[in-house]
Amino acid sequence: MSAGAGAGADFTPLQSRAWPLATELLLLLAAGALHALSFAPPVAAGWLQAACVALLAWRVAGTRLPGHAAALGGAFSVAWLGGGVWWLFISMHRYGGMPAWLAALAVLLLCGFLSLYLAAAMAAWVRWRPASGWGAALLFAALWLLAELARGVLFTGFPWVAAGYAHVDGALAGLAPWLGVYGIGAWSAFVAAFVATAVERPGRERIGAGVAALALWWLPAALPLDFTAASGTLSVALLQGNVPQDEKFEPARQPEALAWTVGELLAARADLVIAPETAIPVLPAQLPEGFWQGLRGAFADGERAALVGIPLGDAASGYTNSAIGLSRAAADGPRGFYRYDKHHLVPFGEFIPPGFRWFVDLMNMPLGDFNRGPLAAPAFAVQGQRVAPNICYEDLFGEELAARFVDPLGAPTVLANLSNIAWFGESVAIAQHLQISRLRALELQRPMVRATNTGATVIIDHRGVVTHALAPHSRGVLRGPVQGRSGLTPFAAWAGHLGLWPLGLAALAGLLAAVLARRRQERVETAP
Repeated sequence: MSAGAGAGADFTPLQSRAWPLATELLLLLAAGALHALSFAPPVAAGWLQAACVALLAWRVAGTRLPGHAAALGGAFSVAWLGGGVWWLFISMHRYGGMPAWLAALAVLLLCGFLSLYLAAAMAAWVRWRPASGWGAALLFAALWLLAELARGVLFTGFPWVAAGYAHVDGALAGLAPWLGVYGIGAWSAFVAAFVATAVERPGRERIGAGVAALALWWLPAALPLDFTAASGTLSVALLQGNVPQDEKFEPARQPEALAWTVGELLAARADLVIAPETAIPVLPAQLPEGFWQGLRGAFADGERAALVGIPLGDAASGYTNSAIGLSRAAADGPRGFYRYDKHHLVPFGEFIPPGFRWFVDLMNMPLGDFNRGPLAAPAFAVQGQRVAPNICYEDLFGEELAARFVDPLGAPTVLANLSNIAWFGESVAIAQHLQISRLRALELQRPMVRATNTGATVIIDHRGVVTHALAPHSRGVLRGPVQGRSGLTPFAAWAGHLGLWPLGLAALAGLLAAVLARRRQERVETAP
């Protein structure tokens, strides 16, 4: 590498950086596994996430072979995703009854398929990398962003452990209300690649690059963050039933759990009491005679309201994973209750992709093929606040929640997540999901209350801070105040109208600029 590599010279791989491929693959598998640890307590750290990506960029910058780069990116991503979503094995094997070897293979194949995006991004970086350090870092960030968007959007999307979730408590969190989780990940990738390409610069350039990287890292912390205002306070009671997944849909086990849930719903004296996803695990028609009418009547003549997870529908029209809202105002409506139907369904758990019926049939999954609800559902009115439910997996998709903010007058003032991730046992999935909800609160600057079966049942304020929490894997009721908010963040404004297209187009523009610059450079180099 020439002495001017930092400013404009090409990145020429050094012989000192040429390691055996097996050694590099092992290193990047380890880096990917460490990267997976950065997304949830007790390890959660944005700097660790960026450091692992910097290691990936450093090793990929040492080759000119796209195939080599793809192998390194794929190894990193397989370990990252495998370390992040290994708990899918629990749902398929322990609760779904799938043979252990097949469940493990299914998780590995999923991670391998999703890793193709990052593998392609690293191959493209090697092929089209500009000569300058800044340009190379910008292209790396654009390709990283495209890879994450592809994973989060294609085939209904699976954006779990997206890079930005590691930064909920870090300096880059200041980007959340501006650019959302994918923008945070791209910024982190930019800084990481800038550092990686500066490693072998001459001493003064290396020092200057280090100072620039620190400035870039801390710059988002100086961005304006106050886009919303208080709109009133609700008292809430959040139920956590802690029903084991292998008992939740067993008829002999249901009466005790259902009695506890109903007892706490009726006893709560909060403005709003929330029971988690499928807290009532059967259809209304399957409930004991008078049960449904009695529950609705308990909230129809007072000031309290309830939001309860329950499946709805019938064999003729199909089924939905839903939440019903009970209140005096809702009782006067056309249905007699508020209804929210889950829009973003989980593949294999809630809908069956074409050609995969055989796979689902290998598991014991109740009600595995739901209908979708509307994208921008109306909120549930409670004491002057507009409470917008989302069910479990849906809060991974900030751009879809932002669609509810298109009409500022009807925009939610409080977000409510109803979840049941008992499917994943006592795994890191609970802590990861909490980080996801906290990031949604930062993006939209709305409080998020979470009522879950096994955790994490919490109250999160509009700054992403957990103010009240129940211990996971325990039965109890969490009580506390939640402050509603009005107003729009920049992210809510643009993502609500345009989805993720602005980020995707910006990344494509960066890629196109790099390709054109590289071709001009190649013409100059080959000119007689």
